[in-house]
Amino acid sequence: MNCVLLRPWLWHGFSLKRALGGLCLALSLLLVGCASTGNKNVTRFGADNLPPTPQGQEVTIMAMNLIDTGYQFGGKNPQAGLDCSGMVSWLYGQAAEYRIKGSARDMANRGRQIPPAAIRPGDLIFFNTRGFSYSHVGIYIGDQRFIHAPNSRGKVRIDRLDQGWFATRFEEARSYFD
Repeated sequence: MNCVLLRPWLWHGFSLKRALGGLCLALSLLLVGCASTGNKNVTRFGADNLPPTPQGQEVTIMAMNLIDTGYQFGGKNPQAGLDCSGMVSWLYGQAAEYRIKGSARDMANRGRQIPPAAIRPGDLIFFNTRGFSYSHVGIYIGDQRFIHAPNSRGKVRIDRLDQGWFATRFEEARSYFD
């Protein structure tokens, strides 16, 4: 009887473990709510919500069919494997009948530069992934995401622009369709 009186939380079926768990959960939610950095300068890719051009839409749709295609340095078609610029070159040629060749750096010299908020599906996005400008290229597909052929340890995949490794390496976006 004395044990029950010393532990009043047992009177109504509560346990100390349950009470502390609830307190920890409440404290965690409070901390998460306060964890915002307050940085209003976060880049919002495609924030203008511009619709894709007809060519950009075709490129985006066809790009989805390349997910899990193997990586091959210098690869120019899905059968042999693709690198980042080979994927872009092949997709633009097949889906939009637009000829764009060369490295990511060569591609960055063409098209017109656009602000991140004006990116549309099918536009190209460029990154500094190896310590020099325009060392990687991908295709924006909407909703803060892009598709690309990352490296020899990977396959064609979708990644996010607004978080993770690529978010800090974004350089610019370019449009090739009017």
